[in-house]
Amino acid sequence: MEENRSGHGYPDFPERQSWDNTRDVELPKANHGAMSKCQKMLSITMERSPYVKLLLDAMKQSGCSVSKDRHFACEDCHGSVSGGFDADTSEIVLCQNNINSQAHMNRVVTHELIHAFDHCRAHVDWFTNVQHLACSEIRAANLSGDCSISNEISRFNFGLKQHHQACVRDRALRSIMAVRDISRKAAERAVDEVFTLCFKDYEPFGRIPHCKKDADMAHRDFKNRNRYSSDI
Repeated sequence: MEENRSGHGYPDFPERQSWDNTRDVELPKANHGAMSKCQKMLSITMERSPYVKLLLDAMKQSGCSVSKDRHFACEDCHGSVSGGFDADTSEIVLCQNNINSQAHMNRVVTHELIHAFDHCRAHVDWFTNVQHLACSEIRAANLSGDCSISNEISRFNFGLKQHHQACVRDRALRSIMAVRDISRKAAERAVDEVFTLCFKDYEPFGRIPHCKKDADMAHRDFKNRNRYSSDI
């Protein structure tokens, strides 16, 4: 029997067929103009973002090749949510009504591809193990550029000791509470339990890519992995 996903964030994504079809939520009318804009920005992201190009290569190497037409969906979403990863269908949802710039699209696709990469490489129990979810949210916040200096300054958050770690923890906590009907205390406990281990997991980047230059270097290094023999 299919598990009821209520309390798991699906009300924010009213077009998701993987959620209970008997839900009493009015589906939004198709917004073809926003969808076309979303798809164009997605194409640019997939072609130009070093973060995304590395993740796509890593997914392919892990046996989970990503197709623009199969694995991405531009949809209208409720609230201010920007995107999500639907583990039931292995699709990344891009909230076309909330993504308004190319830079924002780049960050959302990178963030959600990290979840997709984790889904591919590990047996992630997204729906019943909040520690698993917390780990992937920590990695996504840490490696996607969500906590870059420029983004934090734009949020008027800067100047704190160990600021990057604090940002990652806060972003992970926010994400968990956005998609799970649990208390803040329970979400904080899950993040605390896995933070040290998951913060140090840099795959597939091999480092924290704080900017596009870092991501370019990480992509170059990734492509060179195992290229040279060690018997020199």
